[in-house]
Order: sequence, then structure tokens, then C-alpha cells
Amino acid sequence: MYPGILEQQLFRFHPGKEDHIKTLLTQLTKQGRIRREADSSYFTSGTHFKTKDHSLIKAVWVLLDFLDRVEYHSASDFPVKIVFFAEGEEYEIICTMQGQEALVSQAVQRMKEGCSRRIVLVDTPEQISALDFPSIAGYCTVDKSGTVRYYQLRKG
Repeated sequence: MYPGILEQQLFRFHPGKEDHIKTLLTQLTKQGRIRREADSSYFTSGTHFKTKDHSLIKAVWVLLDFLDRVEYHSASDFPVKIVFFAEGEEYEIICTMQGQEALVSQAVQRMKEGCSRRIVLVDTPEQISALDFPSIAGYCTVDKSGTVRYYQLRKG
């Protein structure tokens, strides 16, 4: 579901089962069902993915912050990277790379407006003021270690 997922992220999806996950990953690699990259990311064998989607990997870190409340999650299409349901509400994680603020804003405005709450993942907090579309619940950044920092605009 998340090509290029990191081993650390797999461990977070299944806390307390790290040894089982390592064994399973080793078996799947030996069977040729998955491939492990040098950076400890995993891809299913035979997929067309040659490189990691860094914004998807960042979005997975955000998803993992909500995992204890998540009922369902799935990868999605541009501009939404991941959609998930938590505590009866639908959320979309929308990734906005530096310089793509206008493109993402326009793409989201053209989407059918639903009841999703949108978490907007940005490269830097300075991008926030350039984003304009409905239903934004908050903004966040993810650093290289997977630490997520959240931001909200305040009225006034």
C-alpha cells in the first residue's frame, strides 16, 4: 500500500512485534516477494516503483501519529497521499512540496468538497500562508528522523 515504506515505520504499525516483523521481512525478501533498499525501505517485487516517494513516506509518519485511533487507512491520488478514518471522521493527508503551493491549492479546490478534514504536510512552515483551500484541520512538517510538528492558523 505504501511503496518504499521504511523498516522503522513497519515497526510502528506493529509495536512490540519488531522481532516478528524482522523475521517476516527476511522471509519475504528471500522468497523474492519484496526487495529491501540500502536505506531500509521496502518495495514489493515486480512493482514499477524504482525510487521512493519521499512525500508518501512523510505522510506515513503523520498517519502513524494517529494510528491508535485509526479505523481504516489507504494510499490515495494526487494531491491526497493518504486518506484515513479516525474516531468516525475522515482525514486526508495532503503533501505540498516547496514551490507547489498554487498547484496543490488549485487541485484541492477542484476536488469534490466532502466532509474530510485535511492535514496539510509542508516542507517548511513558511509555505502555510501560500495555501488556500477549504477544510484544513492543520498543517505539519516531518523531519528526516520522522518527527512530526503540527501547526494551526489562528484567527485574528
